[in-house]
Amino acid sequence: MVTESARERAWADFILCRRDPDVAPLVLDSWLRSRDAFHVDPALKRSPILLPEEEWRQRGEQLEALRVSSPVLERLADGLHESQHMLALCDADGYVLSTAGHPRVIEELAEINLRAGGNWNEQAAGTNGIGTALAEGRTVQVIGAEHYVQTWQRWVCTGAPIRHPVSGEILAVIDVTGYREGVQAHTFIAVCATAALIEQRLLLEFTLEEKVLCDSLFARANRLPADAMLAVDRRGHVVQLNAAAERLLTARPGSGGQALCDELKPVLKGAFEHGDGRPEGYEEIVSSRSRGIQLRIVTLPVFRNRHPIGAIVVLPLGEPGRTRSDRSHRMHEENLALREEVDEASMFEEIVGTAAPLRAALARVSRVGSTDSTVLITGETGTGKELIARAIHKRSTRSSRAFVSVNCAAIPPALIASELFGHEKGAFTGALQRRLGRFELADGGTIFLDEIGDLPSDTQIALLRVLQEREFERVGGTRSIRVDVRVIAATNRDLNAAMAGGAFRSDLFYRLNVFPIEMPPLRERQEDIPLLVAYFVDRYARKAGKTIQNLDGRTLEILQSYAWPGNVRELQNVIERSVIVCETETFTIDESWLRRESHKAQLPVQPLAEELVARERQLIEAALGDTKGRVSGPSGAAAKLGIPGSTLESKIKALGIRKDRFKGS
Repeated sequence: MVTESARERAWADFILCRRDPDVAPLVLDSWLRSRDAFHVDPALKRSPILLPEEEWRQRGEQLEALRVSSPVLERLADGLHESQHMLALCDADGYVLSTAGHPRVIEELAEINLRAGGNWNEQAAGTNGIGTALAEGRTVQVIGAEHYVQTWQRWVCTGAPIRHPVSGEILAVIDVTGYREGVQAHTFIAVCATAALIEQRLLLEFTLEEKVLCDSLFARANRLPADAMLAVDRRGHVVQLNAAAERLLTARPGSGGQALCDELKPVLKGAFEHGDGRPEGYEEIVSSRSRGIQLRIVTLPVFRNRHPIGAIVVLPLGEPGRTRSDRSHRMHEENLALREEVDEASMFEEIVGTAAPLRAALARVSRVGSTDSTVLITGETGTGKELIARAIHKRSTRSSRAFVSVNCAAIPPALIASELFGHEKGAFTGALQRRLGRFELADGGTIFLDEIGDLPSDTQIALLRVLQEREFERVGGTRSIRVDVRVIAATNRDLNAAMAGGAFRSDLFYRLNVFPIEMPPLRERQEDIPLLVAYFVDRYARKAGKTIQNLDGRTLEILQSYAWPGNVRELQNVIERSVIVCETETFTIDESWLRRESHKAQLPVQPLAEELVARERQLIEAALGDTKGRVSGPSGAAAKLGIPGSTLESKIKALGIRKDRFKGS
């Protein structure tokens, strides 16, 4: 342990005697920057830079991390009242945007301008928790006389950067400051962990936003394949583009495509500044030097939870003969419809938790993500199979290309082949023009076939050919089309039982089941329920504009004791319903909702007579004995009985059968 007197002697050696001080390398590097590069006055009385209120409020509105981090920071700030500390959130330039914590500490630190609007990067304030965390790019703790400016030396500051989860650039800094006499090692750990949690939430938000943007792009591109379209985030970075845009941007190898990208940047900036409130979009005509023509650019904002998250940029190229007013009217109508469509498509359950079964599934994702192997994801309804598929795509070399999702159970059997493989003009009544199928849209990327167990038998044969030969024919076509697509499939059905019943082809199953991943049901992740509850309460409270600070203890007991036959999706729906009716700051649920749903879930496994109960128990126990307690898999008890694994699990639970006593059979 370094004493404060030793730190003071080291500071005096450096400042007054200009001798090499006996301090940590991180502190010495910061002191050298403060003195030699930034010429900071060690006798400062307060931070010399303070922004006007309007300017620092604007910075806060532009900070992506602020909205996401608020619930996390509020929980951290609540614990600082007792320990006499203050929490500050700063942007990447070191400007303080908000503070919370002990009132007296907040008041004292405001005197040195450690308050909203104050600048605490090293150029302005020398060595300190905020500025040095920014300069070093890591969590730092600056204690007492380790501060370069003497006035700050009565404090201990612990700062941690918050990074963009994809690009890695620093977005913000959180800092906890208290009296130096109260320095504690666990403050460093708490600040570091809080920053990591905010980054995790940012990653989830960006993933959700990217999904909304991509869904919006592909929904529109499927209708207007001739137009060049790009999905861009709020910072103007391209998230995804369709084939027409890719051809346009690479039409001139070298500077041409890059020049057009550069020409789009000011257009996007203007669209975000002026078009956020216009669901019909923002239109501008620009003179393109790279193309030598007048270029019409339509920017259509994309929203999530009423917040603009990016835009679809359309460069209309196709459908000659239509007037500009015709196209503008159609684009306006389509955009309003597509916003609703994408909002619906984006309501999927988030994977949150640390339970061992979930960690095992995620470990398999990390192993297979970088490969091109076909993946089959199994699990009950509502366990988050689509998010797992997206996580695999994100970790693959195809992450910059399309992720196309198809729900095989939601498409009528007569249309599924056209949806997957496309059709030629005149292939059937109503086929007025050629349409690209989902496999063509996913070329170079990933296609996710959800509910694959509901695929009609004739389409199974066509899919098998795609998996074997990587080619197919459009409906009504005669030409083979080759594609480079990674296939990820998912189902909540027991495919072994389906194969035994002749409903699913065994050769297709073995083609799909290259790398299986099984998603655990929520009843096997009981320890994750508090995390999920906190996440969904926060999400829906913000959406409803409510403040919910506490969770009723009895409510948590109820939620953890329920079997959740609908898994995370059911939990999500129950919490959303509860938040809507909640009228206080304490979250509670109506227990009767779960009792009714639990009763309904148990109805299918209730026998009609005692004889049937005994016979059912006898059959299940015999199957478990033969399989040594194993329920799922090709050689499991469910396959032996010819029923889905989830159904057998429900029956075992309802009948009170202990599987573990068969493991040694």
